[in-house]
Amino acid sequence: MSKLLSKYHAPDAHHRTQQITPESAGWKYVGFQVVELEAGQRVEMPVSENEVCLVLVAGKATVSTPTATFENIGDRMDPFERKKPYAVYVTQGESYCVVANTALELAICQAPGKGSYPTRLIAPADINAEHRGNGNNQRYVHNILPDDKEADSLLVVEVYTNEGNTSSYPSHKHDQDNEPHETYLEETYYHRLNPPQGFCLQRVYTDDRSLDESMAVYNKDVVMAPKGYHPVATMAGYDNYYLNVMAGPTRKWLFTWEEEHSWINSEEYAAKHR
Repeated sequence: MSKLLSKYHAPDAHHRTQQITPESAGWKYVGFQVVELEAGQRVEMPVSENEVCLVLVAGKATVSTPTATFENIGDRMDPFERKKPYAVYVTQGESYCVVANTALELAICQAPGKGSYPTRLIAPADINAEHRGNGNNQRYVHNILPDDKEADSLLVVEVYTNEGNTSSYPSHKHDQDNEPHETYLEETYYHRLNPPQGFCLQRVYTDDRSLDESMAVYNKDVVMAPKGYHPVATMAGYDNYYLNVMAGPTRKWLFTWEEEHSWINSEEYAAKHR
């Protein structure tokens, strides 16, 4: 099995189904966890050097820190309702507690922080939605914490891709600190499939093919993209959702297309598939 694929497992003693750390991933910036709670259960996290974005993938919760409390937030019980999520940005230097008000699937997105911005609620009204692509390369995006919103390191977005479509495509990469062309950003993909027994395919590869991994990704698996291109392809009958977390030394999302496939962005291609 690829070292870039973290398989889902039943909740452990700390309610975690996924735990990616910079140490386990072999990189420097991105940390990612998923916890699954029953109503009434809680998770408490101590102060750390990270800023955190808590994304309610499914369910309702009360989130509290020393400076703020957000009661009974959440508006979807399944991500495939396709409603915008609720999220909470927790500044570096604050502990936090999450109490599940219903069954809860919570993503904990982390990266180094500086304490520059206060803890805040990210409500659906704060999240921009956009459609991208044409033909069989279409997806629908919720920009939870994009680079024009306040944070020190984190970039967080969720993406819906319908059956038979590609996503994160044409292939693109962000593994060079080379502004204004590209920024270095590590990235995780937390995948959900509908119906849940389905799978999708994801490839992570570099120009020289020193890294070239292709993975069958099942419901609640995580793919790590430390460098290179990282497209996703769905299978007939199964819609795909993924939650992306990115971070690096510069908080800008700048990337370059793989030259051979960039023609799929052309107006000619779009016109043929309208």
